[in-house]
Amino acid sequence: MKHYQILIIGGGTAGIMVAARLRRADKNLSIGLIEPSAEHYYQPAWTLVGAGTFDMKDTIRKEADYIPKGVDWIQDYATSIDPEAQQVGCKISGTFSYDYLVVAPGLVMDLDGIPGLRESLGKDGVCSNYTDPEYTFEVLRNFKGGNAVFTQPATPIKCGGAPQKIMYLAEDYFRKHGLREKTNVVFATPGTVIFGVKDFANTLNRIIQERDIIFKPYYTPTKIDPSKKVIHFAFNKAGINSCVGTEDSRIHEEVIGDTEIIIPYDMLHLAPPQKAPDFISNSKIAHQSGPSKGWVNVDIHTLQHNDYPNIFALGDVAALPTAKTGAAIRKQAPVVAENLLTMLKSNTLSTKKYEGYSSCPLVTGYGKMVLAEFKYDNIRDSDPFLSKLMDTSKEQYAMWLLKKYGLPYLYWNQMLRGKM
Repeated sequence: MKHYQILIIGGGTAGIMVAARLRRADKNLSIGLIEPSAEHYYQPAWTLVGAGTFDMKDTIRKEADYIPKGVDWIQDYATSIDPEAQQVGCKISGTFSYDYLVVAPGLVMDLDGIPGLRESLGKDGVCSNYTDPEYTFEVLRNFKGGNAVFTQPATPIKCGGAPQKIMYLAEDYFRKHGLREKTNVVFATPGTVIFGVKDFANTLNRIIQERDIIFKPYYTPTKIDPSKKVIHFAFNKAGINSCVGTEDSRIHEEVIGDTEIIIPYDMLHLAPPQKAPDFISNSKIAHQSGPSKGWVNVDIHTLQHNDYPNIFALGDVAALPTAKTGAAIRKQAPVVAENLLTMLKSNTLSTKKYEGYSSCPLVTGYGKMVLAEFKYDNIRDSDPFLSKLMDTSKEQYAMWLLKKYGLPYLYWNQMLRGKM
């Protein structure tokens, strides 16, 4: 059984960033990184791919080019974690032991989380930038009018703003191609508001009103019927157990019973329900009950496991009350790396803390973007340098350039190299 001082599960943004930072700090560390995929994806650009303004091939690079030198790449699937024995089992390679473990495998799409989703996705106008953004653009190009419905599940999802980003871009696309007058753009979400941080919500609410976007809060998708081209929702407003009287004739909405709503679609974009990988949710390191059940149980500031002090988790798999984004990982990775380096030297944590920072580059049309930055408790946390130059809560062309050109460059050349 091979042993590592530090074993990392996951070679996505989080795992690579931590590995790179550790190697830059100490080239003598023995580090193993478990990652099955030969390709590394820059998923933040998939929104732009879905709108036809970014090439899919430019979001994909070889994983091998980003494994830091001196880190052992275990190209395999992790299948089990035994925190007491300090061991991780893999599908092909057997078992590895560790002094410290970093858990960052990301999350997985639960295509069976909504009945009808697996059968309907990828054909007849049902698309998702989370799985195949190129098909999303194909749907846009072939759209002739009718109901364009955009929705998201009640589960946590990576990049919570992505379902509405493609909605804004699609609305702009319809407008530019003479389809807007015969199109109903619908955003139906289980959420109570368009965005949780007030400054950014004010801008988005204004955009929704000005562009005649039909906003449907408290709508949780429950079933897709591709034969009838309809999607079913449960109406879940706290304290209100009936949606009678809310039928919207513009979109041929139908209310069934007290809480079921049916909306026909000509285009349907979904974020699939998402969950932690099974080997995580079935392990002792996951929350065993409560709202965070299945996600890794860590301290929200140190990212150290609450029961096993030699385990850290970050990225999408960690149970943290903030958005699951690459921007969040950019602030989490330095905390994990510094804590590990300090633990190796003195068996104590560093003074570095993660305050819940995340950001959502909210593309609101071609050439327009709002940069929503925030931390725990939905407190605005905008970059002080950018804030001196512009109001990032308003639509900016400069922010669009940042999204399309600046952030991909920084990702491949700085973040994944452990330089920022």
